[in-house]
Parts: sequence; C-alpha cells; structure tokens
Amino acid sequence: MVGLDWTRPIEIALTMEGSTVPLSEEEQRQFEQLERALAAEDPKFVSAMRGTNVRLYYKRRAVLAGVGFVLGIVVLMTGAIIPNTIIGVIGFVVMVACLYIAALSMKRISNASDGDDLPPPPPPQSKRHRTRHDSSGSFMERMEDRWRRRRDEDL
Repeated sequence: MVGLDWTRPIEIALTMEGSTVPLSEEEQRQFEQLERALAAEDPKFVSAMRGTNVRLYYKRRAVLAGVGFVLGIVVLMTGAIIPNTIIGVIGFVVMVACLYIAALSMKRISNASDGDDLPPPPPPQSKRHRTRHDSSGSFMERMEDRWRRRRDEDL
C-alpha cells in the first residue's frame, strides 16, 4: 500500500522459496479494491504513506554523517593542539562512526529503486537441475536423505 500510484499496474509478488509468484488477476483486483477502500477511509494515512521516500531518508542520514565527520576532524585537531590524547581519540572515534554510517547510507541509496519501497527482485536461478548428491541443498534435506538411506539399509 506504499505509494498507491493508480497510473501503473500493481507490481506485487509473493516470495516463496526464493522464487516470485505474481498475483492472479482476481487477487490484483481485490488488492486494488482494498487500496481504494483504505484511501476512502483514511486519506491522511494514505498521504503519509505516499510521502515516505527511502532514498530521501538515507540522503539526509549521509549528509548528517558527513557533518559529523567534519566535527570529528575538528575534535581530533582540538585534541592535537591541546595536548590531550583523550579528546583526540574521541574525535577519531566520531570520525570512524560517521564514516561507517555514511557508507551504509550510500549503499542503501544505491540499492533503493526509484522511490519504491519494494525489496529488490531475487537473483535469477540457474537452469541446472539438482541431483540427489548435490551439496547445494539445505542442511536439513541432506540430513533427511542420510536418515532415509540408513533406514533403508537396516531393513
């Protein structure tokens, strides 16, 4: 319900075991009815949800981290001018923390699609079929296979 853009078709998918399954026509129609009902019932909520933009949030966070980094440099230099090691260490820690926050924010900005809050699509799966002895299966699947083989050998 984020965005509620009536000009484009609904792009919702259910994630099931790593693959995406698009909604059927009936499910899309029901979802559109739910969106319209919500918009009619609570227009404030809809406008608030429409106004959320993940990219804008992370851009602000990156800018604030940059300002914090500059302040960390000022504190570090103050600690160097005044012969006080503790102030210099605090300035350095502030710089490193702000650099970390800025790097995470920039990564999230690049990962976010154009204003959508939808998760990125899963990577395409290879066409290779799994065999019984393939090690790419989950741990539980391998353990179940071993248990079945042991049980069959005992009979």
